[in-house]
Amino acid sequence: MEAAPLFSFGVIADIQYADAEDGYDFGGLRRRYYRQSLNLLRDAVEAWAAERPPLAFVLQLGDSIDGLNARSGEAEGALEQVLAALGRLPVPVHHAWGNHEFYNFSRARLVRSGLNSHPARDMADPPAGDCQAYDFSPAAQFRIVVLDAYDLSILGREPDNPRYQESLQLLQEKNPNDNLNSPTGLKEPQFVEFNGGFSQAQLDWFNEVLKFSDENQEKVVVMGHLPIHPDASDRVCLAWNYEDALSVIHSHQCVVCFLAGHLHDGGYCLDSHGVHHLTLEGVIETPPESNAFGTIYVYEDKMILKGRGRISDRVMHF
Repeated sequence: MEAAPLFSFGVIADIQYADAEDGYDFGGLRRRYYRQSLNLLRDAVEAWAAERPPLAFVLQLGDSIDGLNARSGEAEGALEQVLAALGRLPVPVHHAWGNHEFYNFSRARLVRSGLNSHPARDMADPPAGDCQAYDFSPAAQFRIVVLDAYDLSILGREPDNPRYQESLQLLQEKNPNDNLNSPTGLKEPQFVEFNGGFSQAQLDWFNEVLKFSDENQEKVVVMGHLPIHPDASDRVCLAWNYEDALSVIHSHQCVVCFLAGHLHDGGYCLDSHGVHHLTLEGVIETPPESNAFGTIYVYEDKMILKGRGRISDRVMHF
């Protein structure tokens, strides 16, 4: 009989709840089930709460509510509903912040919200400024790193903020289009306003955390809203400076998996350094009779994903 897992955790991405009729993506092709997504989240919570032994935590990979809420003035109410559903879990939920969080709230407001899962203390000194990256260890020899993929971004900050100005300058250098959300004609199509990137301070911090994990023979799972590998994403949905994040990971031995959302189709690859890149299918484009969440069971030499609905089962050896 196989040994019991060391621990297990839940994963879910792109809930994008809004109390609104179904709609379509910007291309007008893909249906979005705004109201239904909350029911799918509740089903996921119910399934996770019934897990035995209990989960250690849940990773919510960003875009918990939809940008529609900002236009209808429903942002606070929508977030309350999502947090209430997640609040039924008897375990911590760790949140990545995505573009839709920033369509609804400023970064300063998110820090004061239930989406701020940043613990009071980190293993390493946290990155400078208002970056939300942090790490924690759920079990001996394992570490989870939460990255802030909108640390460089023009979303969620005031125009007089130095990080906003740095991000705008970078975006305009890479994207000459009038509409900064358009990738048309770009050599690097990820340089659009709805994406973001990692500041040098965050990358330096990340490097220190991985150095510690290497030295202590830890295995590391990294999560962030934006994918960082072209083979686990389309080219438009990648983090701006995904190559910088990849090169930090590849300069260490410890990272076994990178978890992301943002691309509602999902994606997966095993990269040249043996790191699994798993991009989760989005709840928002999942029909009511299906679902899109998973539970990951962690062993000494592998992680087993049991997916529900659109998310496939997967064994990831390391």
